[in-house]
Amino acid sequence: MDNKPRSSNLRTGRYTLTGQIYLLTTVTVDRQPVFADFQAARCVIHCLQQAQQLQHADTLAFVVMPDHLHWLMQLGPNNDLSKCMSGVKSISARQLGSPVWQKGFHDHAVRKEEDLPALARYVVANPVRAGLVPRVGLYPHWDAIWV
Repeated sequence: MDNKPRSSNLRTGRYTLTGQIYLLTTVTVDRQPVFADFQAARCVIHCLQQAQQLQHADTLAFVVMPDHLHWLMQLGPNNDLSKCMSGVKSISARQLGSPVWQKGFHDHAVRKEEDLPALARYVVANPVRAGLVPRVGLYPHWDAIWV
């Protein structure tokens, strides 16, 4: 029996709430290290900035890893979580000129009692835990409002 999670299962129980803070994770097709390329990673960052400018989401923290994205964000007014993420994914894929992202994404609705700065530190420390750099400041593709 195949116990692999399916992208359709990722949507089970998903709800959208304006103003809710979410930690989102999405991966590249076949976990290819697309964003090991500096310009490709900057393209995704630009798409996150564009989502903020359009008031789709306020970015609290993010890290673009070689094969995935972690995005701590607050959903903007009159927006849908899936549409917001699919917008970032589709625009970045079009700009990069190829299918980049695996279908679906994982979301975690952050509870009020969770420590947001600690969650942001966890997100931006991902490259250190992955052994890509010895210190967060040495990795070029991250940001957090608390820094």
